[in-house]
Amino acid sequence: MVQRLVRKMSCWLLLTLMMNLCNADGLGNARKHELYQACVILKVPLQQVKVLDHPNLQDGFGQVWDHNFLAKIMEEEVSTNDIDVVITFDKHGISGHCNHCDVHYGVSKLLHANFQRSIEAWELVSTNILRKYSGPIDIWLSMLSAMKYKNGTMHCLLNMHPEKSFHAMAAHSSQWVWFRKLFVSFSSYTYVNTLRKIK
Repeated sequence: MVQRLVRKMSCWLLLTLMMNLCNADGLGNARKHELYQACVILKVPLQQVKVLDHPNLQDGFGQVWDHNFLAKIMEEEVSTNDIDVVITFDKHGISGHCNHCDVHYGVSKLLHANFQRSIEAWELVSTNILRKYSGPIDIWLSMLSAMKYKNGTMHCLLNMHPEKSFHAMAAHSSQWVWFRKLFVSFSSYTYVNTLRKIK
């Protein structure tokens, strides 16, 4: 099942869409450059990376993003780039960040607005705090969790090169502080990610 999903995903155009400059600390341009550096490490072609700097999509916990507006932007990208698969956060946004949650709801709106078009959407499953910081131990829990879904609506993806995640995050030097180093080292997301199909 996992191989089939990965094979399907590799057939489609990969577009990394960053919704804003992450300018909450006034470091937007630096963080944009850091994203490009991280993409080089992860071998994501830079021509397939797009950063939006829209006044309605500014970074921060106090900034609420309009879900209909997000759906409209994503619809343009899906249409322009002939995208068939979208991967996003789930409604908990992994860390509970409101902007992550907004993106999830924007994708949900996109799906409902484009029911006539064949778009698959998958969400990264948020885990509880114990599993979140259990490092590679969570591989077994994630695999067991995904095995319950025999209809192909959940897939467990292993990261065979977790050191690349560390190096990619380290490219974000403006954010590479001690607690993020600990997070990347001990986070289960560095080693395994579970995707669930959004209906």
